[in-house]
Amino acid sequence: MQKLIQITSGRGPAECTRVVARVLQILMDEARNLGLDIQVLQKIAGDENGSVETALLSIEGDQTLGFVASWIGTIQWIGESEIRKDHKRKNWYIGIFEVGNATDMEIKDSDISYQAMRSSGAGGQHVNKVSSAIRATHLPTGIQVVTMDSRSQHQNKKLAYERLLVKIRDKHLEALKTNELSQWKNQMQIERGNPVRTFRGSDFKKMKVEKGYKSQRLKLKHNLKNEFDR
Repeated sequence: MQKLIQITSGRGPAECTRVVARVLQILMDEARNLGLDIQVLQKIAGDENGSVETALLSIEGDQTLGFVASWIGTIQWIGESEIRKDHKRKNWYIGIFEVGNATDMEIKDSDISYQAMRSSGAGGQHVNKVSSAIRATHLPTGIQVVTMDSRSQHQNKKLAYERLLVKIRDKHLEALKTNELSQWKNQMQIERGNPVRTFRGSDFKKMKVEKGYKSQRLKLKHNLKNEFDR
């Protein structure tokens, strides 16, 4: 299971980029403690030293789904600005969002065309007489690779397939990063209410957040019971 998430200050002030940097480290530490593989795919620094405007993360592992669900939404930090000492604002908000997953792009064997061709370069008469090189083309995207590492056509086909998959996924991931980062920067509005996590003070101590789901569940359970009784 792999998920891509973005943590961002949105259109918030410089203080929010400080919050992003701190929360990013907390999130990564928590993921690693759960045995998840977490990597920073892209990070854009804020104007302040040590701050982060936005970061794109890849998370993989058995507990990825639950972990990501526990972080998605608005994150609140309650504290005094470290940048503007006289600023009266005490509540700062950033956002964490799930973005398109690189593995969502299905690559079928039927979408790949293989063409045998003669190798070029050094190698004597063999490369001129035997069509051992392979050109692999991903038909939906037109992405191509040519492999001539081996004298074995079978081996070159295998290498071509592996390299083509890497090239396709790299291009897909790059498109995701470019498009999603641009969308969040230009359009994203962070909801300043009902935060999924709240931190307080310079040590970013986590505060318990009561979501109010319990009362909703009890109400639904009561209504369902009444329906059965009737």
